[in-house]
Amino acid sequence: FRPCFHPCFEVNVQPQPAMISRPRRSVLFMPGDNPRAQKKASGLAADVIILDLEDAVAPANKEVARNQVLSTLGKSPFGKREVVVRINRLDSPWGVDDLAVLSQVHPDAILLPKIESADELFRAAVTLSAQGIPADIGLWAMVETPRGIQSIEDITNASGRLACLVLGTGDLASSMRITGADQDRFGLVYALSRCVLAARASGLDVIDGVFFDLADSAGFRVSCKQGRQLGFDGKSLIHPGQIDIANGVFSPQPDSIDHARRVIEAWDAAARHERGVLVVDNRLVEALHVRDAHRLLALRDAINTLAADP
Repeated sequence: FRPCFHPCFEVNVQPQPAMISRPRRSVLFMPGDNPRAQKKASGLAADVIILDLEDAVAPANKEVARNQVLSTLGKSPFGKREVVVRINRLDSPWGVDDLAVLSQVHPDAILLPKIESADELFRAAVTLSAQGIPADIGLWAMVETPRGIQSIEDITNASGRLACLVLGTGDLASSMRITGADQDRFGLVYALSRCVLAARASGLDVIDGVFFDLADSAGFRVSCKQGRQLGFDGKSLIHPGQIDIANGVFSPQPDSIDHARRVIEAWDAAARHERGVLVVDNRLVEALHVRDAHRLLALRDAINTLAADP
């Protein structure tokens, strides 16, 4: 192939294949002690359901919630949707017992709350193995404190079992004494971007925090758009009414899909005809744009597969 005026524009540079596991646009938290909500969960359009044994459950109901989650995981047909269980901290009175119960069933992942150090995550991964949690059950980590943000690069490299980060923006804003964090989130942008950067450097997905004002759908949409612009894969949700907006914002848009197709077609044609410089829709195209195009189409296909699941 003929080189062009700059080596980064050579069309013989092959883009990396798209790496899409599952769409995680909408991640709905659900109290572990609420059987009615859990029964409805399998019919919701959320990409991920998180059955919560931690913050959403009062101390007096921890055992009830644990047994309910065990029952739900044994009965409910979630299909291709991802089901994650947030356990209590392992140094709490309930965390190790949570794991003992989960070793009897098979959630897709276990979410660890309030992770603040690499050592804490590593010890948690060892404990999972010691409790008989199979290696194919993923490990997710919530980052929701200033110490967690300061240690985020070490945390993301602490265990090969780690698959996803979830930002706890409510707790983080409280710890940082930020008021009105549901609005523009200006005070959180550094922390959010740092977590996205660390996640991408380690090949992890990363989920944005919740939006608390259930009556403000316009504000929620703005928050989702900001999260997508920052690079998040999806949004944590606290109510089913937030699912459609999150799915819409974090889905590839039709014009983006059309552009991605044109980029791939033009790239392949340029390679066949040994053209060095490639322009699509008045934009120069490099290998990175082709990689992004393939990833966008792979995400679209994964979303369509999930939507087709009964």
